[in-house]
Amino acid sequence: MLISLVVPCYNEEEAMPLFYKEVTRVAEQMRRSHGAEFEFIFVDDGSRDGTLRVARELHDRDPRVRYVSFSRNFGKEAGIYAGLQAAKGDYVATMDADLQDPPALLPDMLDALLSGDWDCAATRRTTRKGEPPVRSWFARKFYQIINRMGETEIVDGARDFRLMSRRMTDAVLQMSEYNRFSKGIFSWVGFRTKWFDYENIERVAGKTKWNFWGLFKYSIEGIVGFSTAPLVFAALMGVIFCAAAFVGIIFVAVRALLFGDPTSGWPSMICILLLCSGVQLFCLGIVGEYLSKTYLEVKHRPIYITQETEADRDKR
Repeated sequence: MLISLVVPCYNEEEAMPLFYKEVTRVAEQMRRSHGAEFEFIFVDDGSRDGTLRVARELHDRDPRVRYVSFSRNFGKEAGIYAGLQAAKGDYVATMDADLQDPPALLPDMLDALLSGDWDCAATRRTTRKGEPPVRSWFARKFYQIINRMGETEIVDGARDFRLMSRRMTDAVLQMSEYNRFSKGIFSWVGFRTKWFDYENIERVAGKTKWNFWGLFKYSIEGIVGFSTAPLVFAALMGVIFCAAAFVGIIFVAVRALLFGDPTSGWPSMICILLLCSGVQLFCLGIVGEYLSKTYLEVKHRPIYITQETEADRDKR
């Protein structure tokens, strides 16, 4: 039984040795208890520090370590997809290198899959201790909004840390779309999922690569990628304002016929024009988001471009 650990990395030079030490400890434990063999796949997402150098050193020291290095930064979603493509295991796990995803949960997660009752063992945080309160509030609201808008349920606090059967992994790989939102994809493909709860854990080293703007764009990707509700909302807004304008025209015409036009009313007219223009631009922006996704998909660009893998290095 082979288990593949897929670890997307971006500027994780400091965290990778600590992560490797911990997962090899857990791997040895699981070798004795479950007879499991491991491979560790580090995906260097165009890092600017020594992440690739550390991956090379770990591979030279341990043949179980494999790596894929991108030609530039393509994003975490591309890193997850590349790792899943490279994984050879009967079971495949995705997790972060900063040890915010505790490898100690892997034995229990594997037990759940070996029972035959589950195809995936996933994790979710029960607390957001250590995060800025504003960020935590927006994160909770994001999950509420996306679950109301879309048909695909995404669990609040869900992490990318999960262990999947080969069948589920292959299903995820079939979704080769360019605009990826893994939490939605994992949910969309279905399969039976058992959830493991744990409290938030601080990074062991380095700094988070996510800022508020990056998380905001990521949330928009998720909403647009798994719901057409914004388009319905834009259409509804258009209907409401057309109806309001029609009523307003009737009111103005009747008032002018009965009472005349005592004032030109240009200030109110300017305000109404600005409001209507703002709504139009807002709705066009929603439509534009969907058109942009379609535009990128029809180009059929690769999700990532590889610069180097451990196989290339071994051939030299």
